Amino acid sequence: MISTYVYCLVASLRAPRTTGAPGGLPGFGPARALEVDRGLFAIVADAPARQYGEAAINRKLTSLDWVSRAATAHNGVVEHFIDADALLPMKLFTLFENDLRALEHLRGERARLSAAVRRVSKHREWGVRVLLDRDAALAHAAGRSKHVRAGSGTTGAAYLSLKKTRRDASVKLAAHARVTIASLFDRLAGQARLARRRPARDMPSPGGALLLDAAFLVARSRTRAFRSVAAKEARVLAPFGYAMTLTGPWPPYTFAQE
Repeated sequence: MISTYVYCLVASLRAPRTTGAPGGLPGFGPARALEVDRGLFAIVADAPARQYGEAAINRKLTSLDWVSRAATAHNGVVEHFIDADALLPMKLFTLFENDLRALEHLRGERARLSAAVRRVSKHREWGVRVLLDRDAALAHAAGRSKHVRAGSGTTGAAYLSLKKTRRDASVKLAAHARVTIASLFDRLAGQARLARRRPARDMPSPGGALLLDAAFLVARSRTRAFRSVAAKEARVLAPFGYAMTLTGPWPPYTFAQE
């Protein structure tokens, strides 16, 4: 038995070319286009229900490796159509009994989908992450090397005083970091149509504490300006212990499902 798997929706005046698209999830047929409405097509593939039925998927969801491979394959197909006028990625494991059921569902969502197409048309998503090396930031604030060791060559009283000084500096650093990140987000958001800040919660990450994890919906015509602003911000922040990473362009995963 064969089900219909939906990778994404593509806004285009004509049926998008699927020749050359990646193979997609293991066992799937080649990607093909289904016309949902005038100028809107679903990129779908035949999926063997035995491998990708609800029960079969639920059994495999406990395997992070399997889910990761499936997500990578799914995203590979979606990203093949990134140059479309508008691209709406579907969630992983969006399955229907057959093409007819898929079309019935998508046509029933016509109003929501039309709004989403208008929102992301001629836009792409960019990601920004900012890590903070606390030691480097504190050393910069103190005007000394981060290799200075607490208490080295000091009396007991001086050691306690140094600890208090560093504790106070840490509190000031946290407050400064919040203002810095909020200001950075606002400046980048000023170059984007929409911006979403994911909750980082000062999570520890390799290379420092994760202070910002954000997505920006940027018009293609604004790509150079956005990247230029991001690069400038990264250069300004680097001496203070902040490491900023820009990724993209991506399909508008964060903004397609609103």
